[in-house]
Amino acid sequence: MASGGSTRTPSGKKGPPGRKVPTRRAAPRGRSPVSTVRRRGAGPGGRQVPWGVLGAVAALVVLVAVVGYFLFSTNESVSAFRVSDTNRDPSLQIPGIVTVGYKSQVHVTPAQRVAYDRSPPFGGPHDAYWAACSGTVYDRPVRNENMVHSLEHGAIWIAYDPARVSGPALDTLREKVSGIDYTMLSPYPGLDQPISVQSWGHQLKLSDAADPRVDQFVMSLKQNRFAYPEVGARCDALGPGAFDPSDPPPFDPPPYPADAVPMNYQGAPGTPGGGTGSR
Repeated sequence: MASGGSTRTPSGKKGPPGRKVPTRRAAPRGRSPVSTVRRRGAGPGGRQVPWGVLGAVAALVVLVAVVGYFLFSTNESVSAFRVSDTNRDPSLQIPGIVTVGYKSQVHVTPAQRVAYDRSPPFGGPHDAYWAACSGTVYDRPVRNENMVHSLEHGAIWIAYDPARVSGPALDTLREKVSGIDYTMLSPYPGLDQPISVQSWGHQLKLSDAADPRVDQFVMSLKQNRFAYPEVGARCDALGPGAFDPSDPPPFDPPPYPADAVPMNYQGAPGTPGGGTGSR
């Protein structure tokens, strides 16, 4: 009878009477009966999340933000020292800057000396021949009267005390001048500071060649049409018989002789601008 019979297992064996034996569902053909386990790091649908790529993108975004901020900050700081109609003398923002108003185009002869009021001088009477200032690096001190004339042409003169500036510091100064028009560099024994930077009517003294104020000074005043008298004047070497950069007139430090011309001198007769103050 059906009610008292025994059940059969899938293997064909009989089980205990009155108890059903669960049957195992056959796995679909081609699939393992073991359930699939999601891999670690996989996203929805079992796809692998590209964490490495996402990390690289995030790092790139941060880098771009940092570089952008740096460039913005640098541009802002540089812009403060750019010459414009509304910012005619940006150097006035530089801590330590000294300015003096000088009469221009007053010349002396090569045999005369000027009793300058500053050391190094940065304005006043000067030789009729300017010192070469087309990125010229002098390895020996040069006569003040020629160097001051170059300032009248819009040049920058970086002077340094050779007893205190050498090696890497001197290399830094050379890089700021070498081959750059309207700049010149020379040793200047006896400076009260290791470095002194001059333009016409402006001076800045420093102790460190890497001081950012050196570049601020140059940017503010090199060929600044509002800050020097002879706009458009030349800076190239005149050559033998006038001013030869390979054999410049020697530096003659103070004290000045009794016959040195004063700062209110009006010019030597027979020199360009002599006696009249004209160019």
